[in-house]
Amino acid sequence: MRRTLTSIHLALAAFFFPVALMFAFTGGLYTLDIKSGYEENRRPLALVEPLKPELAPLITLVEQELQAAGIAPPSGGASVKKAGTSFELEWTGVGRDVVLRPTGDPLQAELVIKDTKPWRHFVQLHKAKGSDFAKAISVAWAIGLVTI
Repeated sequence: MRRTLTSIHLALAAFFFPVALMFAFTGGLYTLDIKSGYEENRRPLALVEPLKPELAPLITLVEQELQAAGIAPPSGGASVKKAGTSFELEWTGVGRDVVLRPTGDPLQAELVIKDTKPWRHFVQLHKAKGSDFAKAISVAWAIGLVTI
């Protein structure tokens, strides 16, 4: 029994140790405001009608634009956020963030595609901006840490 428990412990530790290192390093460096950045690509976007602060239509518009450009959508969630007297769609993920915002011209918008640099990729995982699978690993790690 002891041998079995030791084997299980070692297998879990081998699997979760890299996750623990990632959380420790990204959390520590993030606390020191070291979080890396993005490579940004800004695109003007012609509109048929002005943007409205409604999540579903904004996501659909961004998905269409990204698909036309051959770019995968972000892996995380999207939300509409107030930006001064206006609003913007912010869709975040591990490898990419996307921002869609109106401009001074109601039939023109700006689409900002922000690809994460390598270190920022890990920071985004730390902040739970990843896929459901990545989030499940994080939850399993937390449960395993408490259990062990």
